[in-house]
Amino acid sequence: MSGMTLSIAIAAFSLFWVELVRDCYHALSHVWQPLYRLHVWHHKVFRRDLSVVSETIYQKAHWYNDVPEALVMLLFSLAPWTIASAYGLDHSWLAGLGVVYTLMFLVGAIARGIGIPGVDELTDLTHRQGKFQTLPAPWLVNRPYHWRHHFDNQNAYFSGTLTVVDKLMGTALSLKGKKIAVTGSSGTLGKALLKQLHLAGAKVTALTSSGQELSIDIEGETIPIKTIPWQIDQEAELLTTLEKIDILILNHGINVGSSRTEAAIAKSYTINAFSVLRLMDLFLTTVRTNGQIATKEVWINTSEAEANPAFSPLYELSKRTLGDLVTLRRLDAPCVVRKLVLGPFKSKLNPVGIMSADWVAKQVVNLAKRDLRNIIVTINPLTFITFPLKEVLNSLYFKLFSKGS
Repeated sequence: MSGMTLSIAIAAFSLFWVELVRDCYHALSHVWQPLYRLHVWHHKVFRRDLSVVSETIYQKAHWYNDVPEALVMLLFSLAPWTIASAYGLDHSWLAGLGVVYTLMFLVGAIARGIGIPGVDELTDLTHRQGKFQTLPAPWLVNRPYHWRHHFDNQNAYFSGTLTVVDKLMGTALSLKGKKIAVTGSSGTLGKALLKQLHLAGAKVTALTSSGQELSIDIEGETIPIKTIPWQIDQEAELLTTLEKIDILILNHGINVGSSRTEAAIAKSYTINAFSVLRLMDLFLTTVRTNGQIATKEVWINTSEAEANPAFSPLYELSKRTLGDLVTLRRLDAPCVVRKLVLGPFKSKLNPVGIMSADWVAKQVVNLAKRDLRNIIVTINPLTFITFPLKEVLNSLYFKLFSKGS
């Protein structure tokens, strides 16, 4: 490693280190009572529209929470600098970049605590009022992301600038208390998803065309699930239900196998692509407020067939159509849209599948809690290369040669 490369690495690590310290301090503040007594002032400050309850409380919150947090960051920021100097590394002074960075937070917190006019607009960006112009970001904390820490689940979304700590802890998306509806619920994966989501604390609803009331089995206990019947081409009748749903998981589909008849073509595209798109677009009309922008989501099971052969031509073609249209549609979507890119699991549609549906569902939930927007669960290592490449190229192509609403 060259001297310049090492210097850049040292500087980058010093910044990452203090962010890591800040996020760990924040998480600890929610589990250790002495720190929580100070941190709770931060949660007393804001209303749901991020307006300030009281200027006095706002200033106290910075003295009790932000200033101590910055002082802890400052103390730990000396560690990289001390180590780099002790080992006599070239440009070891760059390890002090974390110290300078932390001093900016400390000065800003003190200024807000004193009540200097206008300083909050420059230094407290994740608490500004106004309509959310972006979705919760996957890697950098923005207003919608941090709003969820205040008003979705205070025991999640701990990260302050980078979302790395939340991703590692599985707190980048909270499912606790979320109202989640799953289509294709009577199928093998649908039932497995209902179970794993229930275990994650979600309030699940089964959307099924089977006409039967569904239940899940957890450690020998049968738990009835709220079941709402629906039919293909009657998606609009679900609007009232979707208004009350936080996360919609579109999981229904069909595999006609080797058939290539006119009826098989129509059935594959109608169920695997167009019905899913109609439900997605219907759900997106329910996203209106800041809170809905921050918390509503659509998860779509597009399948590994979107990127790799599935040895079922019409299944592949219809799923690829769905995948491409979802990629196009989510460029303008008002909420987060996740893709579930799943390999062969054992089910009625695929009796020779290799993975178990329960294991697949568990991985889907775990990866969603780490805020992966494209959730890949497969035994095929090529998918981890072919799908991201396809998704990036398609998304770029659609951005360049199409226009949003």
